[in-house]
Amino acid sequence: MADRPSPTASPVPSDDPVSTVLVVGGMTCAACVGRVEKKLGRLEGVSATVNLATGRAKVSHPASVSVAGLVAVVESAGYTARPAEPPAGPPDPTRPDEHRRPPDGPPGSGGAEERRERDRLLVTTLLAAPVLVLSMVPAWQFRNWQWLCFVLAAPVAVWGAWPFHHRALRGLRHGTATMDTLVSLGVAASFAWSSYALFLGGAGEPGMTMPLSLVPSASDGVAHVYLEAAVGVPLFILAGRWLEGRARRGTGSALRSLAELAAKDVAVRRGGVERRIPAADLAVGDVFLVRPGERVATDGTVVEGSSALDLSLVTGESHPIEAGPGSPVIGGAVNSGGLLEVRADAVGADTQLARITRLVEDAQTGKAAVQRLADSVAAVFVPAVMSVSVTVLGFWLGAGADRQAAITAAVAVLVVACPCALGLATPTALLAATGRGARLGILVSGVQALERLKHIDTVVLDKTGTLTSGRMSVIAVTVPADADADADAGEVLRLAAAVEQGSDHPLAHAIVAHAHRQGDGRPLPRPVGFAAAPGSGVSAMVDGAEVAVVRPGELSGIPGRLREAVHAAETAGHTVVLVRVGDVPRAVISVGDTLRSDAYRAVEHLRRLGLRPVLATGDREATARSIAGRLGITEVHAGALPEDKAALVATLQGHGGRVAVVGDGVNDAAALAAADLGIAMAGGTDAAIGAADVTLVREDLQALPDAVRLARHTLATIRANLVWAFGYNLVTLPLAAVGRLDPMIAAAAMSASSLLVVGNSLRLRTWKPSRPRAFGHGSGRPRTATGWETAS
Repeated sequence: MADRPSPTASPVPSDDPVSTVLVVGGMTCAACVGRVEKKLGRLEGVSATVNLATGRAKVSHPASVSVAGLVAVVESAGYTARPAEPPAGPPDPTRPDEHRRPPDGPPGSGGAEERRERDRLLVTTLLAAPVLVLSMVPAWQFRNWQWLCFVLAAPVAVWGAWPFHHRALRGLRHGTATMDTLVSLGVAASFAWSSYALFLGGAGEPGMTMPLSLVPSASDGVAHVYLEAAVGVPLFILAGRWLEGRARRGTGSALRSLAELAAKDVAVRRGGVERRIPAADLAVGDVFLVRPGERVATDGTVVEGSSALDLSLVTGESHPIEAGPGSPVIGGAVNSGGLLEVRADAVGADTQLARITRLVEDAQTGKAAVQRLADSVAAVFVPAVMSVSVTVLGFWLGAGADRQAAITAAVAVLVVACPCALGLATPTALLAATGRGARLGILVSGVQALERLKHIDTVVLDKTGTLTSGRMSVIAVTVPADADADADAGEVLRLAAAVEQGSDHPLAHAIVAHAHRQGDGRPLPRPVGFAAAPGSGVSAMVDGAEVAVVRPGELSGIPGRLREAVHAAETAGHTVVLVRVGDVPRAVISVGDTLRSDAYRAVEHLRRLGLRPVLATGDREATARSIAGRLGITEVHAGALPEDKAALVATLQGHGGRVAVVGDGVNDAAALAAADLGIAMAGGTDAAIGAADVTLVREDLQALPDAVRLARHTLATIRANLVWAFGYNLVTLPLAAVGRLDPMIAAAAMSASSLLVVGNSLRLRTWKPSRPRAFGHGSGRPRTATGWETAS
């Protein structure tokens, strides 16, 4: 899998576009997103996708366009920008990073900026609370109360609302208008009108009282002040953005969770001496120790020791994985048992944890097609709202209405408008969904992949390594009918395994491994005079008897039960060997690739989701039909070469199918790339993973239907967010325009709108796949012609 190009790399003379990620500061709404994308898009050959929730812009540009030039363009639009640092490995949890807080980011985004905004919110609350109470409770309005409110409101309207004024002025210098422009104008207008009423309009007279009214009224004359709006608007919006920032950090917690999986230091043995070093200083080939309760520092191979590893936080595996000498281990796994000595095989950016981090990070910069429509609307939203506000003011004054009512309606229009919810609808849901997917062992390349995953109707499944384990193992050991089945089978297996110790054939490894698992702990006998006949089999003297493990050949000379076992195994597509002790046929051993224990459930769940499963494999027809029969798959394509699989995908697409391909090998890469959606299995080759849109890092085929369900749930959440964001503005803007919304209530409603969108997205963090329990056959196990059979 290729790493993301470094944004600081020197341009090279090439026509191929390069990708750069910029961290953009100062964006507060979808209008900001649209402006940054539009500015960057004006450069020849440049396209950009900006994410409001992460404060990042993913820019595709020719190598001739420098990163410094991109930064200058963003700054010319009135925002700050810098290239994101490409991670050399898993994020370091001990230091702040750009995932936690974009510079000049929204309140609640972390670090010193978070503390400043928190302090601003606290001071604003202390000053605004008395103003709100006195303005809304007439019984508490003592003599000259309005002047106390003015003294308290002035610092709120100026200092408390300064972030909005500052960004509005910066936008004005660059000819732009954003959400901050609307808030700044609303606060300024409310405070200016109140000042006029106090000093020139008679509202400053001692003994003046103001009745409670949450709906503006034109009957009070000029002796009415709107200081509660001048302090309520910045108070509610500061509080809303503070809570929104905290919630947005929650939706993007996936990268921080991954950062916490990285070990900080590790015990290494160098030159026979053990010492602890920073995990970042590990080199390939180093042997390091993993004690019980510690995390594996990096990807490697167990040299000595055995233990159970908890991979739940890395790949979503629900059960611990046993590891012993020769077993591969993944950085970030937790050692649940004994002491392990591990040889480092990959460090830094080459580890699986680093690759997962990059995949999640890249996925969070995407944008759904419907979100692009929302951003297009938001780009003209703020200027349109300002025009509506001016129009409302002119209409009310032209109709002879009271000036205070006209100004109140115009201010309410400015304040109630909320392009923030439009900009947050997709990125917050995507942040939460990709993070939840990573915890479930599902890595999605971006929102486009989620959209395609939701709409697929056909799933082409590879056999080896996808539906099966991809490893040869013993399926059955059959002895003659007149033998003591258990005792004789165990003894013959032991003799056959003793002979196969001298062979490197995968079939031999399967028999030896099975004998070790089924044995009583005794070591296998040592073979004498080992001989191998290519294409026939192997033989040796074991415990004084000549033992041969050979192909069956002519069946006329072997017992009837063994002949039946040979026929059954060949029909199922398994490899069969005959064990002879002396000249006597003693057993038939059938060896084959074993079906994954969860394959039947996964395929059945896909059918329940309305998807059509298709099996495509390069294996023999008999083997393919056997596997398909056990899984209930009716459409089978056997003996398929890589180009045949790609052609099958094209044929299915030509008939109107939206096709996903699931595979794990180099031979699947072409089909994965040709499909509408490519899905790679965890143990797949780099070629397969690189061609895929979705990677299932969990060693559980159930992750496949889980991915489909997650995609459907995420897209439904995004649609709900956008329906709310559009619907809110369609309802509240007319109410404000006709004078039925007080500016203070409008400010609270605007903040609530953004919080509702973020809160709805947060539900994805705790999403759990709901799986059907009944399968129609009364069991979750595969069914064969002779009844239920446990898939080993």
